[in-house]
Amino acid sequence: MSAPPSARYLADLQRRNLLPPEQAASIAAAESTQPFSLHYELRALLYLGITLLAGGLGVLIYQNIDTISHGVIIAVIAALMAACFGYAARHRAPFTWGMIPKTSVGADYLLLLGCLLFVVLEGYVQYQYGLFGSRYGLATAVPALVFLPLAYWFDHRGVLAMGLTALASWVGLTVAPLAVLTENEFWNEHIRGAAIVLGVLLMAAGFYSEHQGRKAHFAFTYLLLGSNLALAALATSLVGTSLYEPLGLSYVVVMLALCAGLYWYARRTQSYWFLVLAAGYAYFATGYVLVELLLLLPSDAVFMAAFFLLPTSAVLVVLFFINIRKIMHGPADAPKPPFSSPQA
Repeated sequence: MSAPPSARYLADLQRRNLLPPEQAASIAAAESTQPFSLHYELRALLYLGITLLAGGLGVLIYQNIDTISHGVIIAVIAALMAACFGYAARHRAPFTWGMIPKTSVGADYLLLLGCLLFVVLEGYVQYQYGLFGSRYGLATAVPALVFLPLAYWFDHRGVLAMGLTALASWVGLTVAPLAVLTENEFWNEHIRGAAIVLGVLLMAAGFYSEHQGRKAHFAFTYLLLGSNLALAALATSLVGTSLYEPLGLSYVVVMLALCAGLYWYARRTQSYWFLVLAAGYAYFATGYVLVELLLLLPSDAVFMAAFFLLPTSAVLVVLFFINIRKIMHGPADAPKPPFSSPQA
C-alpha cells in the first residue's frame, strides 16, 4: 500500500531540509488523528439515489400505465415536483453573483429531483397527450428555459448542466429535425456546425462568467460542456474530410487552437480535467495529420512507418500520464501560476 499524500509531502520537505524532523513528526501525528471526510462519497450516493429514484418512478409508471389513471400519475408527479421545488425555495439563500452558502443539505438534492420529475412529467404528457405535437424542438426548449434560470436562482451547477444539455438538444433539433428523427443522422454537417458554434459560445460564456465575476464558479461547467461539444464535433468532422481540403485543414487548426487554450486554462486553474481533455483531442488531431501524410507514401513505406508510429504513440501516451504532474506544475523551481486552486 502506498504512503498517503501528506506523508510523501512531509518526506519531500525533510529531504530538502525545509522541515525539521520534530515538526514533521508532530504534523504526521496530528494528521493521523484527523477525522476522515466522507463528504464527496455521501454526495455521490445522494446523487445516485436521486437518479435511481427518478428512473424507478419512470419504470413504475411504464409497468402500471394500464392500471393507473393518467390523471393520477400526472397529479402524483406534479405534486412531488412542486414539493421538491417548494422545499428548495424555502431554504434558498438570498441571490448573489458569487457562490451562495448552502443553508440546507437536502435542498440541493430535492431541487435536482424536482428538475428530473419535471422532465418525467413533460415526457409523460407529451407521450400520452401529444402536448407539443411534432414540435420536438419546443419540447426540448422548455426544460432549457426552466432549468437555466433555476440554476442561477438556486446557484446549482447540476441544474445548469441539465439546462445546457437541453439547450444543445434544442439547437440540434432546430438545425436538422428531419435528419435526426427519420434518418438517424445525428452528426450530419448542419448539426456538426451548430455544435461547434454552440460549444465555442458556451466556452466564451464560461470565460465571461469568470472574468466578470458573474457566477464565476459556473465557468467550469460552461467550459467543460462547451469544449467537449466543440471538439467532439470537430473530431467527427475530420473523419469525413481530407486534410488537403480547405475545410479539413481549418478543422485541424481550430481543434489545435482550442486544445492550446484548454492547456493554458488547465495550467492556470490547475485542473487535470482540462489537461487530459486538451491532450486527448490534440493527440487525435495530430494522429489524423500523420495518417493523412503517411497515405502519400508508397504502400511498403506506409507499413514500415505505421510499424514504428503506433508503438511510439503508445509510449508517448504512457509518458504523458507518468509526467502529468510535471506538465501541470512545471519544473520544481519554476514560479507557480497566480491562480492555483485545484478543481479536479
